[in-house]
Amino acid sequence: MRKTSICILLLLLASLVSGQKRKLIWSDEFSIKGLPDSTKWNYDVGGHGWGNNELQYYTAKKIKNARIENGFLIIEAHKEKMGENDYSSARLVTKGKGDWKYGRIEVRAKLPKGVGTWPAIWMLGTTPKITWPDDGEIDIMEHVGYDQGTVHASAHTKKYFHSIGTQKTGTVKVPDCSEKFHVYALEWDAETITIFVDKKPYFTFKNEHSGNDAWPFDKPFHLLLNIAVGGSWGGQKGVDETVFPQRMLVDYVRVYQ
Repeated sequence: MRKTSICILLLLLASLVSGQKRKLIWSDEFSIKGLPDSTKWNYDVGGHGWGNNELQYYTAKKIKNARIENGFLIIEAHKEKMGENDYSSARLVTKGKGDWKYGRIEVRAKLPKGVGTWPAIWMLGTTPKITWPDDGEIDIMEHVGYDQGTVHASAHTKKYFHSIGTQKTGTVKVPDCSEKFHVYALEWDAETITIFVDKKPYFTFKNEHSGNDAWPFDKPFHLLLNIAVGGSWGGQKGVDETVFPQRMLVDYVRVYQ
């Protein structure tokens, strides 16, 4: 009788897991050579420092800075004069073309290397005008070149962010992040944000149910991919201009719900 009860319980658990299996709802496998797919990606453009005293100018539809080759998205930062800026790069965004509330997001990527590089895979709330940090930010992956091989994940909100000393952050060592591809992933639901590298969780942020100031993550967010140069964090130990150009390669982006 006991054995039968255990078998029934196992079957129920298996059924529950099966019922929770997610479906792929959005992806880019970067299979078409040229500029990124305009049905999936927009560009943030400009060189005003982006709130972090960054040194790059983000371009739009410039194949030198963002292109697809051999099945990979390449985002590439260059040492070159562009207006008032000494570097060029790209920042791709899915806003209006890929906006999601909850799910699993996976990005398989290989990161740039060198002091002054600051690549990121991250998300912002999809609102008409973003008020930061009130509308929330989820950093799936950040890496600063002066601390090679350390990957960071964070959640920013009005209550929890670095400028007031309350930021929630996790780090993990990925020594070969610039030599090999790794899968950087987010699991997100109404209660918890969890960040992974290669299926290993290393950062969790929980909904404390105290209001929007602590949890603005109950609305659609969009994805951003970029390489910044220098800045208040990435440039803390200067910029080695001899390492450029530097690139982030992205094998795929997949979103499951």
